[in-house]
Amino acid sequence: MDARYVQRGEAIDYTPTADVAAGDVVAVGKLVGVAKLDIKAGELGALALTGVYEVAKASGTAFAAGAEVGWDAASKKAVAAGASGSAKFGHAVADAAAAALTALVRLQQGLA
Repeated sequence: MDARYVQRGEAIDYTPTADVAAGDVVAVGKLVGVAKLDIKAGELGALALTGVYEVAKASGTAFAAGAEVGWDAASKKAVAAGASGSAKFGHAVADAAAAALTALVRLQQGLA
């Protein structure tokens, strides 16, 4: 046997080292997901890897619908894909003006 089915993959199990609140964006290597519920440090929880989420975005950053979006874990904001220190985590599903506080992002894994 080369493989055994484990789960659908829309979410993954995750055990944090610090408390995580529902809605927090969490990077696990190159996977970036959203906590579905509060997760206590050391306890098993789940991170969503698919779906469309409204996320805070960096001031002055605009996204056109379809643009790749990065996540800056330090500022906890969406930034331009490829920005220093960011991880790519999806695509904008609607235009977000530079003055907007949030952006709608479809999570997508496997972005280089």
